Amino acid sequence: MSTKFLTREQIAEFSRSGFLVLRSLVDEELVKELLEEISANLEPLREPIEFEADVGYPGAPARRESKGGKTPRRLLQALSRSDIFERILGLSSVKGALKDLLHTDCLLISRNHHNCVMTKYPGFSSETNWHQDIRYWSFERPELISVWFSLGEENLKNGGLRIIPGSHKRNLSEKRFDDRKFLRTDLTENLRLIERAENVKLSRGDVLFFHCKVFHAAGSNETDLPKFSPVFTVHTSDNEPLSGTRSADLPSYTIW
Repeated sequence: MSTKFLTREQIAEFSRSGFLVLRSLVDEELVKELLEEISANLEPLREPIEFEADVGYPGAPARRESKGGKTPRRLLQALSRSDIFERILGLSSVKGALKDLLHTDCLLISRNHHNCVMTKYPGFSSETNWHQDIRYWSFERPELISVWFSLGEENLKNGGLRIIPGSHKRNLSEKRFDDRKFLRTDLTENLRLIERAENVKLSRGDVLFFHCKVFHAAGSNETDLPKFSPVFTVHTSDNEPLSGTRSADLPSYTIW
């Protein structure tokens, strides 16, 4: 399939590193609309929501009843909240990049994985250890892409992503993961892998595309401002979720 939006160099970069950042794909007016919609879903809180206390990650409050326990972590089922999320996924630049990266015109969005707005608040945001998005997904092939929309500055200070380039090509033994499928940091071979990590700095309107097998992590938000990032999971129409798994709970969705 010939490329339609990305250059061959960009496709090669994604193949090599497992991720690609495209700058300023979402214009300022649409970013403002997104932030207004997200604010309307947070005040008052509109279900379904995952709270920091629900995940049990490092730094998270122990229970919802604890101080900060009802700090939002994810606004779930974003596509059911507003058509604005369809609009950003339907941007010609976004769908063009996805078609080039997945080498097909037949794309679907999972409603069971991601399909959310990641929220990271000061004070009670948790850390996310090194993992692959595919860890809890069940598809015929591990060939999916996570699409991350940045609505402001994202960096180490406010809990921005870190990615290990090329790690999507590594097949690690089960012994290198803990019981939650995070990389064990007590193993020398894992520490050597983590040493290769890069900080992914994003600006308002940028879009990050990353392979479902690339290892990534994120720290807590040490600033005074919350961070909001819509994120979605995209797969090809010939890569079906496995029947009877969480990945098949809701049918995938197409807006193209």
